[in-house]
Amino acid sequence: MVSRILVVDDEPSIVTLLKFNLEQAGFSVITAEDGQLGLQLALHENLDLIVLDLMLPSIDGMEICKTLRQEKVNIPILMLTARDDELDKILGLELGADDYLTKPFSPREVVARVKAILRRTKSEKETEKEKSLNIGELEIYPDKYEVLFRGEKLELTPKEFELLLYLSTHRGKVLSRDQLLNGVWDFHYDGDTRIVDVHVSHLREKIEDDTKRPTYIKTIRGFGYKMEGP
Repeated sequence: MVSRILVVDDEPSIVTLLKFNLEQAGFSVITAEDGQLGLQLALHENLDLIVLDLMLPSIDGMEICKTLRQEKVNIPILMLTARDDELDKILGLELGADDYLTKPFSPREVVARVKAILRRTKSEKETEKEKSLNIGELEIYPDKYEVLFRGEKLELTPKEFELLLYLSTHRGKVLSRDQLLNGVWDFHYDGDTRIVDVHVSHLREKIEDDTKRPTYIKTIRGFGYKMEGP
Protein backbone atom coordinates (compact mmCIF):
# COMPACT_ATOMS: atom_id res chain seq x y z
CA MET A 1 0.00 0.00 0.00
CA VAL A 2 1.36 3.42 -1.02
CA SER A 3 2.11 5.74 1.91
CA ARG A 4 0.30 9.09 1.72
CA ILE A 5 2.24 12.22 2.66
CA LEU A 6 1.14 15.80 3.31
CA VAL A 7 3.68 18.55 2.55
CA VAL A 8 2.94 21.91 4.20
CA ASP A 9 5.24 24.79 3.19
CA ASP A 10 4.60 28.38 2.06
CA GLU A 11 7.39 28.37 -0.53
CA PRO A 12 5.97 27.03 -3.84
CA SER A 13 9.42 26.03 -5.09
CA ILE A 14 10.03 23.84 -2.03
CA VAL A 15 6.55 22.32 -2.27
CA THR A 16 7.16 21.46 -5.93
CA LEU A 17 10.62 20.05 -5.19
CA LEU A 18 9.45 17.89 -2.30
CA LYS A 19 6.35 16.67 -4.12
CA PHE A 20 8.40 15.62 -7.14
CA ASN A 21 11.07 13.78 -5.15
CA LEU A 22 8.63 12.06 -2.81
CA GLU A 23 6.50 10.90 -5.72
CA GLN A 24 9.62 9.65 -7.48
CA ALA A 25 10.32 7.62 -4.33
CA GLY A 26 6.91 5.98 -4.60
CA PHE A 27 4.83 8.07 -2.21
CA SER A 28 1.44 9.68 -2.80
CA VAL A 29 1.65 13.40 -1.99
CA ILE A 30 -0.87 16.16 -1.23
CA THR A 31 0.21 19.73 -0.47
CA ALA A 32 -0.78 22.93 1.32
CA GLU A 33 0.90 26.34 1.25
CA ASP A 34 -0.58 27.83 4.43
CA GLY A 35 -1.08 26.62 7.98
CA GLN A 36 -4.87 26.74 8.06
CA LEU A 37 -5.28 24.46 5.04
CA GLY A 38 -2.45 22.24 6.27
CA LEU A 39 -4.16 21.76 9.64
CA GLN A 40 -7.52 20.93 8.04
CA LEU A 41 -5.93 18.36 5.72
CA ALA A 42 -4.00 16.84 8.62
CA LEU A 43 -7.18 16.52 10.68
CA HIS A 44 -9.41 15.09 7.96
CA GLU A 45 -7.25 13.24 5.43
CA ASN A 46 -5.98 9.67 5.77
CA LEU A 47 -2.23 10.30 6.04
CA ASP A 48 0.90 8.33 6.91
CA LEU A 49 3.25 11.28 7.49
CA ILE A 50 3.39 15.10 7.42
CA VAL A 51 6.34 17.18 6.22
CA LEU A 52 5.66 20.45 8.07
CA ASP A 53 7.38 23.82 7.71
CA LEU A 54 7.83 25.77 10.95
CA MET A 55 7.21 29.28 9.54
CA LEU A 56 3.78 29.40 7.89
CA PRO A 57 1.11 32.03 7.26
CA SER A 58 -2.11 31.93 9.35
CA ILE A 59 -0.98 29.12 11.69
CA ASP A 60 2.67 28.20 12.23
CA GLY A 61 4.08 24.70 12.31
CA MET A 62 4.49 24.60 16.07
CA GLU A 63 0.80 25.40 16.60
CA ILE A 64 -0.24 22.80 14.01
CA CYS A 65 1.90 20.17 15.71
CA LYS A 66 0.53 21.09 19.15
CA THR A 67 -3.09 21.03 17.92
CA LEU A 68 -2.71 17.64 16.24
CA ARG A 69 -1.26 16.03 19.34
CA GLN A 70 -3.97 17.58 21.53
CA GLU A 71 -6.56 16.10 19.17
CA LYS A 72 -4.87 12.69 19.53
CA VAL A 73 -3.78 12.70 15.87
CA ASN A 74 -0.57 10.67 16.00
CA ILE A 75 0.54 10.96 12.38
CA PRO A 76 4.37 11.17 12.27
CA ILE A 77 5.69 14.70 11.61
CA LEU A 78 8.97 15.73 9.98
CA MET A 79 9.40 19.41 10.81
CA LEU A 80 11.29 21.82 8.53
CA THR A 81 12.71 25.22 9.42
CA ALA A 82 14.97 27.88 7.96
CA ARG A 83 16.27 28.64 11.45
CA ASP A 84 19.08 26.56 12.90
CA ASP A 85 17.94 27.23 16.44
CA GLU A 86 18.36 24.47 19.02
CA LEU A 87 15.45 25.81 21.08
CA ASP A 88 13.13 25.49 18.05
CA LYS A 89 14.29 21.93 17.56
CA ILE A 90 13.75 21.01 21.21
CA LEU A 91 10.34 22.71 21.32
CA GLY A 92 9.24 21.01 18.10
CA LEU A 93 10.22 17.58 19.40
CA GLU A 94 8.55 18.24 22.76
CA LEU A 95 5.32 19.22 20.98
CA GLY A 96 5.30 15.87 19.19
CA ALA A 97 7.39 16.18 16.03
CA ASP A 98 9.20 12.93 15.16
CA ASP A 99 12.20 14.45 13.40
CA TYR A 100 13.64 17.82 12.46
CA LEU A 101 15.46 19.13 9.36
CA THR A 102 17.02 22.57 8.81
CA LYS A 103 16.84 24.39 5.47
CA PRO A 104 18.57 24.32 3.08
CA PHE A 105 18.35 20.56 2.74
CA SER A 106 18.88 17.93 0.11
CA PRO A 107 15.63 16.43 -1.28
CA ARG A 108 17.29 13.03 -1.01
CA GLU A 109 17.83 13.61 2.71
CA VAL A 110 14.13 14.45 3.14
CA VAL A 111 13.17 11.23 1.35
CA ALA A 112 15.64 9.26 3.50
CA ARG A 113 14.24 10.80 6.71
CA VAL A 114 10.66 10.09 5.61
CA LYS A 115 11.49 6.45 4.87
CA ALA A 116 13.26 6.08 8.23
CA ILE A 117 10.32 7.55 10.18
CA LEU A 118 7.82 5.33 8.36
CA ARG A 119 9.95 2.23 8.98
CA ARG A 120 10.20 3.06 12.67
CA THR A 121 6.49 3.80 13.14
CA LYS A 122 5.53 0.67 11.21
CA SER A 123 7.79 -1.41 13.44
CA GLU A 124 6.33 0.22 16.57
CA LYS A 125 2.77 -0.46 15.40
CA GLU A 126 3.60 -4.10 14.63
CA THR A 127 5.25 -4.53 18.03
CA GLU A 128 2.27 -2.96 19.78
CA LYS A 129 -0.11 -5.14 17.81
CA GLU A 130 1.83 -8.27 18.75
CA LYS A 131 1.45 -7.35 22.42
CA SER A 132 -2.31 -6.91 22.17
CA LEU A 133 -5.14 -9.41 22.09
CA ASN A 134 -7.98 -8.32 19.82
CA ILE A 135 -11.51 -9.71 19.85
CA GLY A 136 -14.13 -7.76 17.97
CA GLU A 137 -13.95 -4.19 19.26
CA LEU A 138 -11.94 -5.23 22.32
CA GLU A 139 -8.19 -4.55 22.49
CA ILE A 140 -6.49 -6.13 25.49
CA TYR A 141 -2.91 -5.16 26.43
CA PRO A 142 -1.66 -7.67 29.02
CA ASP A 143 1.66 -5.88 29.64
CA LYS A 144 -0.06 -2.58 30.37
CA TYR A 145 -3.09 -4.00 32.22
CA GLU A 146 -5.21 -1.96 29.80
CA VAL A 147 -8.35 -2.67 27.79
CA LEU A 148 -9.80 -0.54 25.01
CA PHE A 149 -13.37 -0.99 23.83
CA ARG A 150 -14.29 0.86 20.63
CA GLY A 151 -11.14 2.90 21.12
CA GLU A 152 -12.05 4.02 24.64
CA LYS A 153 -10.18 2.86 27.73
CA LEU A 154 -12.24 0.69 30.06
CA GLU A 155 -12.08 1.16 33.82
CA LEU A 156 -11.72 -2.38 35.16
CA THR A 157 -10.83 -3.74 38.57
CA PRO A 158 -7.75 -6.00 38.66
CA LYS A 159 -9.91 -9.12 38.89
CA GLU A 160 -12.22 -7.97 36.08
CA PHE A 161 -9.15 -7.49 33.91
CA GLU A 162 -7.71 -10.89 34.81
CA LEU A 163 -11.03 -12.60 34.19
CA LEU A 164 -11.44 -10.90 30.80
CA LEU A 165 -7.88 -11.80 29.85
CA TYR A 166 -8.32 -15.43 30.94
CA LEU A 167 -11.56 -15.79 28.97
CA SER A 168 -9.97 -14.11 25.94
CA THR A 169 -6.84 -16.27 25.91
CA HIS A 170 -9.18 -19.29 25.93
CA ARG A 171 -11.45 -17.85 23.26
CA GLY A 172 -13.95 -20.37 21.91
CA LYS A 173 -13.38 -22.79 24.77
CA VAL A 174 -16.11 -23.54 27.30
CA LEU A 175 -14.77 -22.89 30.81
CA SER A 176 -16.46 -24.09 33.96
CA ARG A 177 -16.87 -21.79 36.92
CA ASP A 178 -14.41 -23.97 38.83
CA GLN A 179 -11.84 -23.60 36.03
CA LEU A 180 -12.29 -19.82 36.11
CA LEU A 181 -11.92 -19.72 39.88
CA ASN A 182 -8.75 -21.77 39.71
CA GLY A 183 -7.34 -19.84 36.75
CA VAL A 184 -8.16 -16.29 37.86
CA TRP A 185 -8.44 -16.46 41.66
CA ASP A 186 -5.97 -19.34 41.94
CA PHE A 187 -8.03 -21.32 44.42
CA HIS A 188 -10.92 -23.75 44.60
CA TYR A 189 -14.10 -22.24 46.01
CA ASP A 190 -15.97 -25.32 47.15
CA GLY A 191 -19.73 -25.14 46.70
CA ASP A 192 -20.04 -21.43 45.86
CA THR A 193 -19.01 -20.04 42.50
CA ARG A 194 -21.15 -16.90 42.61
CA ILE A 195 -18.00 -14.76 42.69
CA VAL A 196 -17.47 -15.71 39.01
CA ASP A 197 -21.05 -14.82 38.07
CA VAL A 198 -20.77 -11.43 39.78
CA HIS A 199 -17.57 -10.53 37.93
CA VAL A 200 -18.96 -11.74 34.60
CA SER A 201 -22.03 -9.58 35.20
CA HIS A 202 -19.84 -6.53 35.85
CA LEU A 203 -17.80 -7.19 32.72
CA ARG A 204 -20.92 -7.53 30.60
CA GLU A 205 -22.14 -4.16 31.80
CA LYS A 206 -18.97 -2.63 30.36
CA ILE A 207 -18.60 -4.48 27.05
CA GLU A 208 -22.04 -5.70 26.01
CA ASP A 209 -24.68 -3.59 24.25
CA ASP A 210 -27.36 -5.92 25.63
CA THR A 211 -26.38 -7.81 28.79
CA LYS A 212 -29.31 -10.21 28.33
CA ARG A 213 -28.11 -11.14 24.83
CA PRO A 214 -24.33 -10.98 25.21
CA THR A 215 -22.09 -10.91 22.15
CA TYR A 216 -18.75 -11.57 23.86
CA ILE A 217 -19.19 -13.58 27.06
CA LYS A 218 -21.71 -16.36 26.43
CA THR A 219 -23.33 -18.39 29.22
CA ILE A 220 -23.16 -22.15 28.80
CA ARG A 221 -26.06 -23.25 30.98
CA GLY A 222 -25.26 -25.65 33.77
CA PHE A 223 -21.54 -25.37 33.13
CA GLY A 224 -19.88 -21.96 32.77
CA TYR A 225 -18.87 -19.39 30.18
CA LYS A 226 -17.29 -19.04 26.75
CA MET A 227 -15.63 -16.03 25.12
CA GLU A 228 -16.61 -15.34 21.52
CA GLY A 229 -16.19 -12.53 19.04
CA PRO A 230 -19.12 -10.61 17.54
